[in-house]
Amino acid sequence: MAKSDLAARPMSTAPKTRSKPLTIVFAALAVSRWIEDTTGWSIKKFVKTVRRYRTIQIQAGEHVVTAADPLSNDVQQVLDAIRTRTSTH
Repeated sequence: MAKSDLAARPMSTAPKTRSKPLTIVFAALAVSRWIEDTTGWSIKKFVKTVRRYRTIQIQAGEHVVTAADPLSNDVQQVLDAIRTRTSTH
């Protein structure tokens, strides 16, 4: 596949030290498809569901306390599926 197949053209004449926007888009697409294939969820559902969970670390003197929202069963199953698939590859 070439950029011409996508009717894409360069977005700017930036120095070569910058990332290529098209490469970033293809990488994001690949990760999105991988998540969809692994979890059975659409990427929209995955992002919308998982984004609300947060973990924070609080330093109290020499101690670090980690606080996290408890994960729902469906989110835990999805994350387990991702871990299982990444550990087998």
